[in-house]
This record gives sequence, C-alpha cells and structure tokens, in this order.
Amino acid sequence: MSVTAQQKNNLSIPSLDNFNSKTKLVMNDNNFKIDIDPAGEKIYKPHEHRVLSHPNNFLGAFLHLVKSSLGTGILAVPRAFKSAGLLVGLFGNILIGILCTHTVYILVETSEKVCAKGKIPSLGYADTAEEVFKQGPKAVRKWSGCVRTFVEIALVSTYYLGVAVYMVFISLSLTKLFSFYYPEAASWDRYQLKLVIMVLLMVLCQIREIKHMVPYSFIANVMLAVAFGITGYYIFSGLGEVEVHMSNGFSGIPSFFSTVLFAMEGIGTIMPVENSMPEPQFLGTCGVLNSAMVVIVFFFTSIGFLGYFRYGELTEVTIMKNLPDDKIAAQIAQGAIGISVFFSFMLQFYIPTDIMWKRLRSKIPEQKHNVSQIWLRIIMVAVVTAIAIAGGEDLGSLIDLVGAIFFSSLGFLVPAVLDIIANVEEGWGRCHWKLLKNLFIIFLALFALVSGSYYAILDMLK
Repeated sequence: MSVTAQQKNNLSIPSLDNFNSKTKLVMNDNNFKIDIDPAGEKIYKPHEHRVLSHPNNFLGAFLHLVKSSLGTGILAVPRAFKSAGLLVGLFGNILIGILCTHTVYILVETSEKVCAKGKIPSLGYADTAEEVFKQGPKAVRKWSGCVRTFVEIALVSTYYLGVAVYMVFISLSLTKLFSFYYPEAASWDRYQLKLVIMVLLMVLCQIREIKHMVPYSFIANVMLAVAFGITGYYIFSGLGEVEVHMSNGFSGIPSFFSTVLFAMEGIGTIMPVENSMPEPQFLGTCGVLNSAMVVIVFFFTSIGFLGYFRYGELTEVTIMKNLPDDKIAAQIAQGAIGISVFFSFMLQFYIPTDIMWKRLRSKIPEQKHNVSQIWLRIIMVAVVTAIAIAGGEDLGSLIDLVGAIFFSSLGFLVPAVLDIIANVEEGWGRCHWKLLKNLFIIFLALFALVSGSYYAILDMLK
C-alpha cells in the first residue's frame, strides 16, 4: 500500500526539532486501552496469566455450580420448612440464598484482589485465606499458616461427611425402590449394600479433572429434573389437603438454618470451578454465580414450600419418602434421584481429595504420583463408607450437624473475616458499612454453629 507525502507528514512523530503549535497529533484509531494502577504500573489481571490444560467454559461452570448445590440436601428442605413454618421458611430460604450468593461473591472478589496484588494467576480457598492474612496488617500475618490449615481441615471434613450422607441416601433410595417388588429387600443388610456402592464409586472417583466430570454432571442434572418433575406431580396432586403452620417458633429456626445451609451451600466447589475458567465470566450481573444461584434458590424455595404445603406435619426427612411405594412414576423418581446422587458423589469427593493430594504430592516421588493418587482415592472412598455405616440411617440429625458446624464456618464466617482483613487498607466504606455488614454475617454464622449443633446433638441423643 502506497503512502502519500501528506499522510507521511500526518504520521510523523513530533520531536524537539520539529514540534510546534501546528503539529498534528495522530489519534489512536484502534482505541487501545491499558489499565494502569496509581503507581503507574500495568494492572495485573489473573485470568490473563492462567495456563489451563482443561479449561471450563460458561456452561460447564454453570452446570457444576448448579449440581454442587442441587444434591440430596434439597430433598430435605421441605423438612426444614416443617421445622420453621411455611411463612418463615419461605422468607428465610430466600434470605439464606441471598446471603450465600453474597458470601461467595466476596470470597471470589477477595481472591481476585489478592491474586492481582501478589501477581498470582489463581488461588484455591485455603490459598486465598493464607494470602489474605499474609498481605494483611502485620498483626495477622503470623496467623496465615494456621488459617490455611483450619480452612483445609474444615473443607476436608465438610465434604467427606457430606458424601457420607450421600452414601446413606443412595442406600435408602435403593432399599425403598426394590422393597416393593422384593419385600425381603426391606431387611437387606445395609452394610453390604453400601459396600457394593463403595466398589462402584472407587472406580468413578478415579476421574481427576473437573472438565471430565461435565458429562456426569449433565446426567445427574437430567435425572434430578426427572425426579423433581415426578415429585412435583405428586405434590400438586394434593395441595391444601393437610394443615400447615405459618411459624413454629424459635426452636425450629436452628434446624431450618442448618439444613438449608447444608443443602444450598457449595462453597468448596466455588474456587476450583472459578479457577478452571480462562475468562472472567464468574462474577457480574449475568455471570456464572448469579445465573446459577437464581436457579438454585428457585428450586430450593419451590420444593421446600410446596413439599411442606402438600404433606404438612407428615413431611419426612426427605420428600422422596413421602411418595407412594406402589406407583411406577414414584419408583422412577426414586431411581432417578439415586442415579443423580450417585453421579454427584464424584464432584463433591473431588474437593477434599484434591486438598489432601496437594499436601501429599511433594512427599512422594514423581514416578509414583499416579499409583499414589489411585490408592488415595480408593482409601478415602473406603473411609467415607465406614463413616456412612457408623452414622446409621438418621439422615436428619447428620445433615443438621454437618450444616451447623462446617457450612456455617466455611460459607459465612471465613469469607466475612477475609473480606474485613482484605479491605483494611482501602477502608470499609462510608460509616464502615462493609465492616458492619460482615460483622452481621459473622453473628449469623456463630448463631448457626452454636444453636444448630446443640439441637442436632439433642436429636441424636433422643
């Protein structure tokens, strides 16, 4: 392409020799924009520096988040409404959904902030907690290692206990499904049934990449939709036939809060899913988080409200136990929910196992990494099975206890504390509103932890 003399003149670069008041400064037609921080350096954007061998797109991340929350816990939400009352449960469920979304948001936002400051591509939950304390005021820096260890222990305990609940649920679903056709199935040794489930899970839990779990998450979501559709049919077929309470007093609030937290909170899945995305699509008005939480809160509120409205004080620990045993549709629902929970096991199992492997990896020769991972997963599935066997069949109290102790700590307490520390330098806003907001979240977390644990243990001792 030829360039005219006039164009050359316009493109000339001004210097001390040729600069004057008539010199034309060429506009940047390409409109390039470079973000600069106050110190004059280019702002470090973590997503631009991620090297991902198995990146996750918007849909994959969305499915993982939905599946991580829409597990067995949602089937216990009608019982939570029974504990709190219909009206209290309705508004309480929406409030908890908003709080869960907010605490996840501030956790991811805090992680991105410390990643940018420390020039780190991505951080897990425990890594984020440690880095926040390291970058925080001098008084808290010495606690960074302790905070990391606390978060890791809490995550491992939460999710291994959670998948133990999954195993109990799968066992109960299979027993209920087969007992109509084979009455002797009602007296099956649940230990042996759990051992059969254990062998199958030992194989499936060898999958090590979140991206490779997407097809199983899709199957689980489809099966869950089938089960919800059939359950919805039975719920709508008898609405208004039983008496319900609008409120059941304070004594039911701790159980309600703990159950909904256990069911809805997927805090341990958040950072692995966000870190697997090459583009910053997780936050934002129409981001992965908000899109997934709208779906999650809608399902929880609908199932909880309508389930209790249909069965009233007869509502069982899981709504599936209220379905008739002799109807084909109900049996399909039992089978579908069992398959959904079975395939959900892998994603929940991935989180604590990944934490443990990162701790062990540096202590094992590289040539033995593959074999060591295989054995680690086999052993931990066996440990989870042992916990499920020891826990018996009392799902309600076990769900309440896990939700009260661990999900209140990881879902509410830790993100609020991290947000407080991360904003010390920048400030907490006008009238310290961020500080006051986080202190309120911490209060709710401690309330759920203390009262929820107390009532759950009382129920276990009855």
